[in-house]
Amino acid sequence: MELSGIHAIVTGGSSGIGLATARLLVERGARVSLVARDRGRLADAQRETRAVQTASIDVTDPDAVDTGFARLTAAEGPCDLLVASAGAAQPGYFETLDLAVFRAQMDLNYFGTLHCVRAVVPAMLQRGSGTIVAVSSDAALIGVFGYTAYAPAKYAVRGLMDTLRAELKPHGIHVACAYPPDTDTPGFARENETKPPETVAVSASIKVMPAVRVAAKIVRGIEKDHADITAEAQTAFLLRGGGLFSPVIERVMAGQVRRARDQSGSGS
Repeated sequence: MELSGIHAIVTGGSSGIGLATARLLVERGARVSLVARDRGRLADAQRETRAVQTASIDVTDPDAVDTGFARLTAAEGPCDLLVASAGAAQPGYFETLDLAVFRAQMDLNYFGTLHCVRAVVPAMLQRGSGTIVAVSSDAALIGVFGYTAYAPAKYAVRGLMDTLRAELKPHGIHVACAYPPDTDTPGFARENETKPPETVAVSASIKVMPAVRVAAKIVRGIEKDHADITAEAQTAFLLRGGGLFSPVIERVMAGQVRRARDQSGSGS
């Protein structure tokens, strides 16, 4: 995909992977509109990235998404590229997480992506072109201790993108899914505050990546029309061989969990 001159809408664009991706898209000549909830952080992000427009939108509200996206496209033209990166994780033990957490994680991570995709697809179908990229997670590739609320929502994003790809490709619309690993973002810092010790132990084996490196892989994947976008070798291995090697990976993670429990005295 040629990025120069296109209109890109980036959700979750005020921080983390979304902000870093928006910055790189602007550097490549795209006209970028940023979407996030916090108006103050959006204003800061616009100054930092030189985005052409911003919209304060709660992506869990489909009416707000439709209204906000309509305003952005009225000002800057149809959306050529959607990067749906709004999301957050709330880890915890399954039996102690309130049901509201499971609903909220699905509302933000899955439906927040779905609402934005639904807002741009009709115009893309009419034009016969466009690119949609959803940011899922490496937690959508294999079950990880402590993510019973978060991972299913990201698995759902993966399923949505795989299915949409089959439907939209004949219409000239490219659909991709990105699977970032643990990434150094404000959201990741908040996530660490509630991680069970077993989750911390599993995560310790994964190198945390800077948001700019993950964003660079996403932008490169967009330029190359990749269907699946990964940022490092371990996630790429999970994506391509996770089904075959998942028993081995699960045994390794089970050992990490046992050691963490032994050290914390939390039982067997």
